[in-house]
Amino acid sequence: MSNATETIQNEIAKVLSGNNIYNSYKKQYKFLLESYLGGDEYRKAGHLARYQTETSAEYDLRLRTTPLDNHCQSVVSVYTSFLFKEHPLRDLGSMADDPMMQSFYMDCDYEGRTLDHFMRDLSIWVSVFGHAWMIVSKPNIGAATRAEEVEAGVRPYLSMLTPMFVTDWQWTRNNLGKYELSYLKYIEEINGDVTTVKEWSTEMVKTTVVDENQNDIIESVVEENQLGKIPAVICYNKRSSVRGVGVSDIADIADLQKFIYNAQSEVDQSIRLNTHPSLVKTPNTQAGIGAGALIHMDESMDPGLKPYLLEFNGTSVESIYQAVDQAIEAIDRIANTGAVRAKENKVMSGVSREVEFQMLNSRLASKAQSIELAEEQMWRLWAEYMGYDWEGYIKYPMSYNIRDTYNDLEFYIKALAAGVPSDTYKREVYKIIADLAVDNGDAYKTVVDEIDNFKQHPMYNPETGETVIATTEAEHLALGAQGFIHPEQATVRNIDGIQN
Repeated sequence: MSNATETIQNEIAKVLSGNNIYNSYKKQYKFLLESYLGGDEYRKAGHLARYQTETSAEYDLRLRTTPLDNHCQSVVSVYTSFLFKEHPLRDLGSMADDPMMQSFYMDCDYEGRTLDHFMRDLSIWVSVFGHAWMIVSKPNIGAATRAEEVEAGVRPYLSMLTPMFVTDWQWTRNNLGKYELSYLKYIEEINGDVTTVKEWSTEMVKTTVVDENQNDIIESVVEENQLGKIPAVICYNKRSSVRGVGVSDIADIADLQKFIYNAQSEVDQSIRLNTHPSLVKTPNTQAGIGAGALIHMDESMDPGLKPYLLEFNGTSVESIYQAVDQAIEAIDRIANTGAVRAKENKVMSGVSREVEFQMLNSRLASKAQSIELAEEQMWRLWAEYMGYDWEGYIKYPMSYNIRDTYNDLEFYIKALAAGVPSDTYKREVYKIIADLAVDNGDAYKTVVDEIDNFKQHPMYNPETGETVIATTEAEHLALGAQGFIHPEQATVRNIDGIQN
């Protein structure tokens, strides 16, 4: 009996175990997740440094009263907002007419997420962990024909896995020298004490359900792999030197955020000690608290034992805030977000801002390229499941219009007011201003056509005799509203007046 129990325990340990790479990164993944989520997850993790003589109650109070300025989430949100500002272009070829395509677009994971929403969430976890996985699965209901599958509503669906749940993987180099995924193990679901683990190989799919509390394997099912390959796609943020491990956007930022978190606690403690210094007294001395409180001492007390206040000689609040500001500047340098996350009092030169925008644009383009590649690989698997030859393409934006619109507008308005005596110069500056101010593409084209086709001409005020040159359509309309007319119209009016 003991041998059987030991065998089961060994099997459970094997199912739940991870490879050496997973075990070495597991703690880091947990820290990155806590740093991104913030809130109670961050507090419960105990990232606030504990003082040597601090009691549990005092430490818990500091945890509850210390705010977290979540820079990790802020940086990832900046990246995501730019990456998905525009929808990607998807040309699916003959697959576009598949009867299940609309259903897949609107609910690609059977959890209500649209494909765009799914890819957006994937990009978030890719930024946080450095990489994430997509699994493309298709239920096997034993249908004999594609028509039966369509009638039953069978189609591929997506699952998203963060590195915290992918415990083992192996790549094998094929005859052509290409690395292919030959084994993958991940935790599919955790429901209380029951954990479901799925293992993929090119031949089979094994699902094991383990009750960790009862130390028992509830179910173990082996199925044939329909594709003959592992339908998993890994999306990297940036590749590291280790296959299957990416480079996180927030790895260094999380450490700086932790420093800022602890500095905020020091600010709180400094303020408390400055405004409420500690009172040193004997146990028998009765002392009240608050402003104007009374202290009762025994008349026979030794003068050397009289109560006194401890003076606080620690670091000033201003110096702590200076250190925090330097840490925030370091975060923006690491993330290339200095120009878009800058505080109001931060001044950047035009050249510095432009360089920052270019670096951020390059970073976003690299991220978009990785997401584009991952989605195309997903569609190839989708096509193979459904019996299609992949003949489409996926295109994510590779250039992002990152600019300080307000400062740019101010600059070009000043350039227009410089009085350069050139109609071409004015037209080109007007086009740039229109590009900054008009978001709608069709409206912008109309404005450009009006600028190109408009010819400068004099406008005449018959009441005052004043003549003004209208250089744009907008000036022409504004002068017309003020009573200005074309000179030829004034001539016609004069002739009509003579005839009358």
